[in-house]
Formats: sequence, structure tokens, C-alpha cells
Amino acid sequence: MDFSILSAKPQPIPLHAYAAMAALFLGALQLSMPKGTAFHRAVGFTWVVLMATVSVSSFFIVPNFKLIGPFSPIHALSVFTLWSLYAALKAAKVGDIARHKRIMILLYFLGLILTGFFTFWPGRVMHSVLFASL
Repeated sequence: MDFSILSAKPQPIPLHAYAAMAALFLGALQLSMPKGTAFHRAVGFTWVVLMATVSVSSFFIVPNFKLIGPFSPIHALSVFTLWSLYAALKAAKVGDIARHKRIMILLYFLGLILTGFFTFWPGRVMHSVLFASL
């Protein structure tokens, strides 16, 4: 792996990618630890901030494929992610823990794991980072 390739890219690409990697790690930690504790809430809040950073920063990354102005279909996922974060926090606040849990698990697996898989497609920055030394 060669993270200097990522770091050399113009902002917000490094911010977007590093926030996503941190969210990936913290999300895995969050899913594996006890729920409802103060630590769970602290890690969860940090994860929400990271996911919001990933989503908001995506609007400043100009895609190769534009559909509406400077935006591509992936930006719809960013809007959906921001809405889902709000809905999950609201669910937790009103005590609907089942809804909160469902939204957060889906966000982790669809918003990070599945979409993250596509960042390793040949020609993408993360493909170069991962396979630079091969």
C-alpha cells in the first residue's frame, strides 16, 4: 500500500478517503462492542461525524460521470446517507432502538463496505493506493 498516492491528491479526496477508512474501522468496533454504554454513544457520535464528513466531502469531488450539473448518481447516496444518519439518531433519541440499529447496520454495510468495494476498481485512486507496489 502506498498512501502517499492518496495524500498527493487534491482536497477533499484525501479527507474523504481517510474519513471513510476511519469510519470503516470504528464501525467494525462499534458493531462488536456492547450497546447502550457511554462508550458506545461516544464511538457512535464519532462515527456519525466521520460518515457526515464522507458524505459532505463527496459533493466537492468532481466525478468523471456527471448526470445533473457537477453531480453524479453517487451523490444521491450521499444525500441518502445524511438523511439516514439523521433518521438513526432521531430513532435512538425517541427510544426506537430496533430502527436505530437497522439503519446503522445498513449504513455500515451498504454505505461503507459495498461502496468501498467499488473504490478499488482499476483506474480509481484507492486501486492505485492498494496495488501501487505490486
